[in-house]
Amino acid sequence: MNKDNIIKAYEAAEKTYSEYGIDTNAVLRKMEDIQISLHCWQGDDVTGLEQDSGGTSGGIMATGNYPGKARTGEELRADLDMAMSLLPGKQRVNVHASYAELDGEKVDRDRYETKHYIKWITWAVDRGIGLDFNPSCFGHPMASSDMTLSSPDEKVRRFWIDHVKACRNIASDMGRACKSPCITNIWIPDGMKDLTPNRLKYRGILKESLDEILKEKKDPAFYKEGLECKLFGIGSESYVVGSHEFYMGYVGQSRAAGNEDLMITLDMGHFHPTETISDKISALLLFNKEILVHVSRGVRWDSDHVVISNEDVQEVVREIARADAFDRVHLALDFFDASINRISAWVIGTRATQKAILGALLEPVGTLREAEENGNFGNRLALTDEFRSLPVGAVWNKFCLDNEVPAGTDWLSDVSEYERNVLLKRA
Repeated sequence: MNKDNIIKAYEAAEKTYSEYGIDTNAVLRKMEDIQISLHCWQGDDVTGLEQDSGGTSGGIMATGNYPGKARTGEELRADLDMAMSLLPGKQRVNVHASYAELDGEKVDRDRYETKHYIKWITWAVDRGIGLDFNPSCFGHPMASSDMTLSSPDEKVRRFWIDHVKACRNIASDMGRACKSPCITNIWIPDGMKDLTPNRLKYRGILKESLDEILKEKKDPAFYKEGLECKLFGIGSESYVVGSHEFYMGYVGQSRAAGNEDLMITLDMGHFHPTETISDKISALLLFNKEILVHVSRGVRWDSDHVVISNEDVQEVVREIARADAFDRVHLALDFFDASINRISAWVIGTRATQKAILGALLEPVGTLREAEENGNFGNRLALTDEFRSLPVGAVWNKFCLDNEVPAGTDWLSDVSEYERNVLLKRA
């Protein structure tokens, strides 16, 4: 896009927003401080880097076979570098435990150490970005029953308890090295395909496992953690042990016991297909110091399509902006699509989320609240609808220009060139 045209369009938008009391320059400065965590698993279809991982399972499946998938840690990090070069602002990177680089060492997940992620840590430190981290309680022979932390088999349960404990230690070291708190998100695939009369039993076991895992406190200056619920999944259509209500209760109990740092994780695709998480945010913020949101796009039963700036995403970030809570709500991407260029997926999802955030910060919410407080709900509705057509795009292009990344769709040519020169040359 032409630089002069971007500046002219921005200057016009700046005047439009100023009529509603919005300082676009102040909003652009705030955008520089809001980080989104990019998920490494989009780059290789959740395959992981272990030599004998067993592949994805536990309701996780990436469909498609687009050419150029990363096969090594070096290729995956190079692809992330490419994606981040097309994104304004500053990002983080989210790593799953299954992306350990063992270099031939025979060690299982319950004995992983920080040294197995030293390449990720060095890469992040060199770029001045933070890392987040997740236990991988799937894609492993010990997860073949789709029961991990809630397994009645003590050997299986012990393996996964030790795995999550190891991940907490690794994440703490990542946070120290990157000088930024590493967020560890605990998600398990545990559940049943069909009806079960033992729902209480498995949830009781999960509670015991979490009690043991979380007993050791970590320094919040370097470490944060969340518990992620799910309504159903492939192979757990009838029953998921770690439901929203279970983790709500567990986090509330932990807070009452003095642990105010444990977070609820809301994944946008993990609830009923007609249910959105936007209304949950303000409720949770009243009782929780921080929360974690996984930005995804559910389509019918599937929860992990590439994010676009649809109404669901916009409503989520509007609620965060209206609560002035971007310092309390952590945003991480969580989708995997192997049917399109994987770098495009990262860039589409991140830029869409950033554009939604920008639009939320530019919303003249003071005007809306004034109408509401005056009881003029007709004006409130009219203004809400009118504000959605304000020139967000012009401000977005200025944000890209300021950050020296392509504006509009100009980034598509960069991805095409990278595909020709790098991705298509991978065997």
